Amino acid sequence: MESALVIGGTRFIGRHTVSELLDHDYEVTTFNRGNHENPFFDAEGVTHIEGDRGDDKALEAAAVSVSPDLVIDCVAYYPEEVQRATEIFADSRYVYISSGSAYGVEEIPKREGETPLESCTPEQATDDSHATYGARKAEGDRVVMKAAERGIEAMSVRPCIVYGPHDYTERLDYWISRVRNHDRVLVPGDGQHLWHRAYVEDVASALRIVGERGEAGECYNAGDRRLLTLSATLEMIADVAGTDIEVVHAGERELAVGGLSSEDFVLYRERPHVLSTAKLAALGWDSTGVQEAMARTVAEHERSGRDGSDHDPGREAEERVLDVLDTL
Repeated sequence: MESALVIGGTRFIGRHTVSELLDHDYEVTTFNRGNHENPFFDAEGVTHIEGDRGDDKALEAAAVSVSPDLVIDCVAYYPEEVQRATEIFADSRYVYISSGSAYGVEEIPKREGETPLESCTPEQATDDSHATYGARKAEGDRVVMKAAERGIEAMSVRPCIVYGPHDYTERLDYWISRVRNHDRVLVPGDGQHLWHRAYVEDVASALRIVGERGEAGECYNAGDRRLLTLSATLEMIADVAGTDIEVVHAGERELAVGGLSSEDFVLYRERPHVLSTAKLAALGWDSTGVQEAMARTVAEHERSGRDGSDHDPGREAEERVLDVLDTL
């Protein structure tokens, strides 16, 4: 039985990654601070080491005690963290979770090795704001590439925006809640924009497969093989939830009546964001069908109590827009 160390491993992508590894007969150790509920507290085949990934000595101790064949790093947000991890786990296969945000230009689709990455200044490399997220992830990818040049088996996986059960960001939960609780759902623009998404279980399988079969120094995009527009996503949610909705589109002028703009709506992106997943598929990876993935996501949402309210632009404001649209 091979051993795997998951840095993180209790919340969203990490949680599904641990399950994926267990399903494929790995002996798994999670390494985290223990600040969140551990779903694998008494699970067979899972050991937990409490520690801060910013503490090199704690990571070094984990490397010695576990001697993992595979390391999957779910919580590396700064290039320096990737640098230290590739050095500490130089004797393991190391997979870094990057992001589709690492790409620096708008191309359709974005391809590994062809689409330029974001640049990253020394100041951005240590900044903790959302504005520098893509730059920091891109620099982490470059660290992985340089590690491979030194003979370290380091690779990265670049998911687009991730959804699925146990998503603590509640981004898709907002839209699921709207569909389940309202007959009419307001959508900015014409509803046809594309923001590529990745089902979390498929991201977990991508991490395992890249860890087993990926080439050192390479980066692999991960995302649903079938893309849905925002309107089609809401219709899919309604279908699996067994309800009917009317998707109502509004431009910026109409949204302004309610004091809203398109930027107030989560998972809206003006420009299409699409990643090519052919390189990952060549390793034998495939994605779950979007209807099945959405059905699992909606079912867990209904059990969870999450409603995405932190992303809510305000139903009263939406109603004002809907009333205006009814008069046109």
